[in-house]
Amino acid sequence: MREDATLRPDTVSGIRRFVPLALLALGFGAFFALGLDSYISLDQLREHRGTLQQWVAEGPVAAALIYILIYAVLTALSVPGGLLLTIAGGFLFGALAGTTCAVLGATVGAVAVFLAARSAFGDFLRRRVKAGMVRRMEEGFRRNALSYLLVLRLVPLFPFWMVNLVPAFLGVRLRTYVIGTFLGIIPGGFVYASVGNGLGAVFDAGAAPDLGIIFEPAILIPIVGLALLSLVPVGYRLIRNRHSGDPTAG
Repeated sequence: MREDATLRPDTVSGIRRFVPLALLALGFGAFFALGLDSYISLDQLREHRGTLQQWVAEGPVAAALIYILIYAVLTALSVPGGLLLTIAGGFLFGALAGTTCAVLGATVGAVAVFLAARSAFGDFLRRRVKAGMVRRMEEGFRRNALSYLLVLRLVPLFPFWMVNLVPAFLGVRLRTYVIGTFLGIIPGGFVYASVGNGLGAVFDAGAAPDLGIIFEPAILIPIVGLALLSLVPVGYRLIRNRHSGDPTAG
């Protein structure tokens, strides 16, 4: 009896799950193969300063939408350069509008990565992790996902692309992920958009902007304070569970 050569529905469904992530991976490779990474630099911003400012002046709304789209695509492809893109946003649109555009673009791109990774690997990993540290981490992340996400977004301890992927593997809900990402990247985004807002004067002086400004105590301490504040619900839950005798607290 000849076997049916057609793919089974579950096999086709399994392949389709990997299509979005495969497209992002291909886009990442194509970005560098075409040399597009050379355009993400302060030198390029300095060289095309007049053209970009004229472009924004002639159509600010269209320019902002295109900027958000570019930011979202590059974030989805996990291309390094979010910091420079945020600076460029402040340079082109001002500190407040630049922050808004950068945060929107970064959030949309991060959500695209999250959905692609969750579709491809999320269920697969959760089915195979039955116990141990990873399972406990997943349960803790589910109970306090928003607090954990805010800390990871507020304090740049890990690369942005890594924080985009981990919640997808640990069963974080989309709504929580969107809120945590959007709110968590606002403070850092505002700092670098503010740097971009003053970039014209820096260019005129022939100097280079201080990209390590976020690690200055006057800026880093308030951001760390926000991160610690976001952990208050976690601490409260731990104390409450221990007082109630819950053996799974922690």
